[in-house]
Amino acid sequence: MENLAIVFIPVLVAIITQVTKFGLFSLKNGLKWEYFFTHGHMPSTHSAFAISLVIIVGFLETIVTAPFAIAVALAVIIIDDALRLRMYLGDQGRYLNMLVENLNLDASKYPRLKERVGHRTSEVIVGLIFGSALSFLFIFIFNF
Repeated sequence: MENLAIVFIPVLVAIITQVTKFGLFSLKNGLKWEYFFTHGHMPSTHSAFAISLVIIVGFLETIVTAPFAIAVALAVIIIDDALRLRMYLGDQGRYLNMLVENLNLDASKYPRLKERVGHRTSEVIVGLIFGSALSFLFIFIFNF
């Protein structure tokens, strides 16, 4: 059962976080089912999943093991991607949209690019808190 928890709990945390994100997004912007798989916004599902994996591996394997080190390395990459790398993609989208607009190019040939791809720092922090709290709750519920 413990080996299953390493996969099950982070996936469950990600699903709950994504449903929460969709609920919050729907309250603010109205119910649109296509936004269920949206990127960005509050809280960060990527961060919640990554920290959950770190916590579960650390709890079940201890923190002085290779699996824990791998989980931490993956979490750093995922969080860096959520914060920094996808923000650069959003910036590029914004600049390309401005270029298409300023050059009066055919909008059907050059569709508007998404400008909000990454997370704000607050969204990542809330994702980390949300993922941590849910992980410890599931550890308690499943008696590990």
